Amino acid sequence: MNYNKVFLIGRLTRDPDYRLTPSGIAVTKFTLAVDSFKKKENGNSADFIRVVAWRRLAEICNQFLNKGKLISIEGRLQVDSYEKDGERKYVYDVVADNMQMLDRGNTTEPFKGNENNPQFESVSQEIEAPF
Repeated sequence: MNYNKVFLIGRLTRDPDYRLTPSGIAVTKFTLAVDSFKKKENGNSADFIRVVAWRRLAEICNQFLNKGKLISIEGRLQVDSYEKDGERKYVYDVVADNMQMLDRGNTTEPFKGNENNPQFESVSQEIEAPF
């Protein structure tokens, strides 16, 4: 049995990039800075991981997320490749299935937590990517 599941906690490095595909499907892309286990000389190190959200989750990420926001992402690793100048290049993305906002950040929107735990808001999507 194969299993592809990714869990990340990190901060957005910039505001999400929201677009519609030619067929009208919402897609939002952003990068998370996730603390790394390896330390640099100054004591800090981070991995920068690209995340892609589709459809309703993409719309929600675009509406509520902004640079610096602390979130958790649950999803799966997707690897694409292409050839450039005769060399094979690989692109790694996490396709988000679930997103949780972990702090209020610096947004002007009112925070709306769920009834069971008002500190956290969870958004889930169980839809396959359209490719």
